[in-house]
Amino acid sequence: MSSTNETRRRVREHVHSQPGIHFNALVRDSAFAPDQIQYHLRRLLRAGEVAEERLYGRTHYFPPEHDAWERRTLALVRRETAREVLTHLLEHEGAKPAAVADSLGIARSTLEWHLGRLEEQGIVGKDRDERNRVTLFVSHPDRTARLLAETTDSLPDRFADRFMRLVDDLFEE
Repeated sequence: MSSTNETRRRVREHVHSQPGIHFNALVRDSAFAPDQIQYHLRRLLRAGEVAEERLYGRTHYFPPEHDAWERRTLALVRRETAREVLTHLLEHEGAKPAAVADSLGIARSTLEWHLGRLEEQGIVGKDRDERNRVTLFVSHPDRTARLLAETTDSLPDRFADRFMRLVDDLFEE
């Protein structure tokens, strides 16, 4: 097998083992230069061996069998806080936003930022009662639980999420 084919195989395998991985994480995780990754991703995309989804300023890569909703969900749950919010909502059906923020130890503004994106993509919904109190729910709990099981985040992604939490906590005080 030529080194070009071997490189492409390794890029494809990494995307398939880390569905939703974004370009920078793919570069960080590999021994290849960004232009090599870019070249092989283009070839894999043309061949239908990987799929891509551009979401909120990042391009994420997936095995082709994931549909658009799954790709958007996987891209968002690459963020530690979004993943924790979804996990909490799956475990506590009908949770109130304040209870979620308190349970996760995050600022309400951080929660709302993530909820906005999760709601925009049809992953989380909000029910309002007659007094306009919000109850959160996961739109497709079984599918979401399955996708959560597929993800692991990178150390740099966790640091970025924790930095965002720290900044939000400072502004909350």
